[in-house]
Amino acid sequence: MDIETRTTIDDIYSTDKDTQNKAYYTVMELTEKPVDWAYEVWDKLVDGLKDKDNHVRAIAAQVLCNLAKSDPDKRIIKDFPKLLEVTKDERFVTARHCLQSLWKVGVAGKEQQETYMAGLEKRFDECVNEKNWTLIRSDIMQSMRNVYDAVKDERIKERSLALMAIETDGRQTRKYASVWKKK
Repeated sequence: MDIETRTTIDDIYSTDKDTQNKAYYTVMELTEKPVDWAYEVWDKLVDGLKDKDNHVRAIAAQVLCNLAKSDPDKRIIKDFPKLLEVTKDERFVTARHCLQSLWKVGVAGKEQQETYMAGLEKRFDECVNEKNWTLIRSDIMQSMRNVYDAVKDERIKERSLALMAIETDGRQTRKYASVWKKK
């Protein structure tokens, strides 16, 4: 990893919000494509999922999701439960940023996809007692749609529709269905 990239990664943990935000946008852009330095920062990012700063938690989660494509050792499978924990963050905006990035894990490979699907199916079921459960479920549906659009695997759609079938609120069911009517 070059010094500039290392400095940018380190700036994610800055207490200066402008520096942190600039680092976030740069790292997200860098990780849009596979990188060869993922494992140089992996453990620090996993640790960042529990940082006291909610911005660091959100950034670490999003970067890890982006790095799933740069993970030939499939570490993301072992660390996926830690990402799911961030979807329950005390700061809902942090939880949501993580949840909305998880689809990138689902397109990284078949094993990663199965881990992702099982995790989101469980999350869909368990979130019903949370304050923002309708948003969480909507984000899960959209996430699954994103994976489906990327990999075109009908099983993803079938599993998502099975989740929709357990919803008892008709208004929510219509909202979830609208995700699948697109395109």
